[in-house]
Parts: sequence; C-alpha cells; structure tokens
Amino acid sequence: MYAVIKTGGKQYRVSKNDILSIERLDAKPGDAVSFDQVLMLGGASGAPTIGKPLIAGAKVTAEVLELNRGPKLIAFKKRRRKNSRRKKGHRQDLIKVRIMEVLASGQSATVKPTGVGVKASVSGGTGAHSTRAFAPLKSAEGGKADDLSLIGGVGPKMEAELHAAGIFHFWQLANMKPADIAKLEATGAIGPRVSREEWNEQARELLAGKPPRAKTDRDRSDA
Repeated sequence: MYAVIKTGGKQYRVSKNDILSIERLDAKPGDAVSFDQVLMLGGASGAPTIGKPLIAGAKVTAEVLELNRGPKLIAFKKRRRKNSRRKKGHRQDLIKVRIMEVLASGQSATVKPTGVGVKASVSGGTGAHSTRAFAPLKSAEGGKADDLSLIGGVGPKMEAELHAAGIFHFWQLANMKPADIAKLEATGAIGPRVSREEWNEQARELLAGKPPRAKTDRDRSDA
C-alpha cells in the first residue's frame, strides 16, 4: 500500500519502510511523526482513493532517523555595467525519516519507533552525530586524538592550535554552537576559519562516514 503525502510544500509517494529526506520538522532522532495531509491512497484492492483534496482520517506515520542539511546552493546575480553583484549561499535544513505505516481512514497505528535514530545520535555514527555538548578537553579521550587534518583547511600547525584550545575530536567540532565558534575564532591563531571553511560541518560529515573533503581536494589537485 502506498500514499501520496504533502509536507514542506512538496509531494512524496511513500510506502512502508521507505526512507526519505524532507524539509525539517520540529522533531529529533527517535521521535515518531505523522503526516495527515494524504492526497492519495493506492495499492490495496480496488482503484486508488483520491482526496478532495485530502483523504479525511488517513495518515502516514514515520520514525525520525537523523537531522541533516542539503547541498549548498549558490545564488549569484550580476547587473551588467552597474558594478553590482550579489552572492548568497543556502543549505536547506532536512530531516531523514523511515515510513512506518500507511493508514487509511479509521485505522490505528500499531508500529512503534525502533530507536535506530536515537542509537545513531548517541554514537555519532550515521550523520546525526553525537548529542554531547561541546566542551574543551585537557587531553584526548582514550589517549588518542582524531586526525583533524582530514578536515579541509587544517594542517599540522592548525591541528596543534586546535589541540592547544582543547579540541581533539570530531564530535567537539561537530557540536559547536555559534557562541562556541565565535569564542574559538576570537583567538588570534584560529581566526575566522571555523565558520568560513565549515569545519563543524566537515566534522559532521566525517562522523557520518563520508569521505574527507581534504583528501578529495588533494586527489583532485594530483590528477
């Protein structure tokens, strides 16, 4: 059985166990969310049911797996012979969900969240990254620091400066809030590079198992 739902101004065709990324909702990993804007139901016996515009009582339930962001989009506008240029970047906040059930009118939800999103958030293993609050450390946890040079823009000297600031692990950079970033950038050695070069976003990507941007950039330059 499938359904066509509407959320975030877009329409999606979904079935049980489908995984999709949609615009951010007010939810966190492990939460159950429901979509009651169901435009069509199909796949069962008989012809598909089409709403006018919605199907009363129908809904789709889903489990939140992780919070992430879409690719960076650049909007550039130039006015010829006017010395006018405008450049703006944007990354859409997204949420990844797994469809649990497609429910017709009168049906009640029976499937509960599995907790996969919560486990991933605690371990920092799938892009939801760690839920630990940022804090500088006196030394690396377990006696071994992460290889911060995998972050684009961090060389041996900058890695030493980060260690001096109490930053040894990707989860620390990944969970820095704007106030933490501003405090770190206020030091003369670091400067405005954390936000400019997206160090915290790169750390989230590394925690999610994505290839490091630094290595990708080096491979391109060697080609």
